[in-house]
Amino acid sequence: MVLEIRFNNFFSIKDKVVLEFRAANIKSANAKMLGNNIFEQSKTNILKTVIIYGANASGKSNIIKAIRFCNAMVFESHKHNENTVYNFLPFKFEGYPAKPSSYFIRFVSNDIEYEYSFSLTRTKIITESLYYYPKGRIAKIFTRDERLGKTKKEKYTFGNVIKRPFDVAENTSDKTLYISRASQMDRSIAKEIFNYFHNQFILNYLGFGVSAIENITNKNKKQLIEALKIADSDIEDVKIKLLKKPGKNIHADLSNMTLKVEDIVQEHLQIKTYHKAAPGAAFDFITEESQGTIKLFFIMLTLLDVVKNNKVLLIDEIEESLHPKIIEYIFNLFRAGEKAQLLCTTHNTQFLDLKKFRKDQICFSNKKQDGSTDVYSLYDYNDFRDTMDLEKAYLQGRFDAIPIINDSFLQLKSLLNE
Repeated sequence: MVLEIRFNNFFSIKDKVVLEFRAANIKSANAKMLGNNIFEQSKTNILKTVIIYGANASGKSNIIKAIRFCNAMVFESHKHNENTVYNFLPFKFEGYPAKPSSYFIRFVSNDIEYEYSFSLTRTKIITESLYYYPKGRIAKIFTRDERLGKTKKEKYTFGNVIKRPFDVAENTSDKTLYISRASQMDRSIAKEIFNYFHNQFILNYLGFGVSAIENITNKNKKQLIEALKIADSDIEDVKIKLLKKPGKNIHADLSNMTLKVEDIVQEHLQIKTYHKAAPGAAFDFITEESQGTIKLFFIMLTLLDVVKNNKVLLIDEIEESLHPKIIEYIFNLFRAGEKAQLLCTTHNTQFLDLKKFRKDQICFSNKKQDGSTDVYSLYDYNDFRDTMDLEKAYLQGRFDAIPIINDSFLQLKSLLNE
């Protein structure tokens, strides 16, 4: 599970952005009614879902993109060579392209809390560190600062957790994260961290669901069909044949998620669906099902695994191609889950409702005058009472984070007559 994420100098994000998943101490009547929106971990309440609202070009997608890039670095960077240029851009103005970008994440894996961070330019790693709380007190696993000297002993310090740590350091270039290399060299705690990012922190609907099909059983196939029926699908049965075993990473671009469902399915799978109206007639999944059905199929396959196994999921623009009722269904799945978490962006204002979400679950993304992205929580607005109309207040610009549109009749007539 995620407790906190911080990052700066990625894309439109200049100054430090903090995404807090530890629940605030809210004692309102609405918050008390939303007990299923949080869960407890080591006597701390944790949010199951965090939603980010904002205008187009405010930087919402860059928040998701930055997290995807940084997480993918953990399980991809051991492949980098001397010619690698990392697939991100720093903030473009005020000298920030020359400054390092940084990422920090506090998370829990197998009931142990970790703090992992790194900083980098587009061409090399600058710093990296990992701490943990094995007995409730912080302890160092390693630190790294490439600026401290020329030798590995000048650059690295270690606790007593990793066996032969300098053997790994000697095989870690300034293009590679130490934790990524240590996992490849079979260091147990590094493998724990690697597996968390690779298997527990799911970067999108797409791709993960396809690899999960390998292990589909009659039980979870039945659950998948039931989940589709709840979403008003008339699919009665699904038959899946694996044509080609997916590799460990079947995404074309882990930071942007550019591979299409159709590309993956055609290469790896043969899927036949059967409908209530004619249960004996097989439909080819790709050519005969609608785009909405195809998307919903993979969404549900991924969501069931995420929620059942207490994973974390990122979704940019959750409303894309989905009816609001389906979106609410997704939110309700996380409410019904035990410790699964969702971070998503959306424009759908109908969920700005304090009877559905707590104040600390709702964040706003706003573009500042210098072109950078600012992120803040509804919880920061102490004067906004639970009895107020949140959706109306947002659309009126109470929290900024909306487009300023001058679409008066005269302005539009002037535009069309130019």
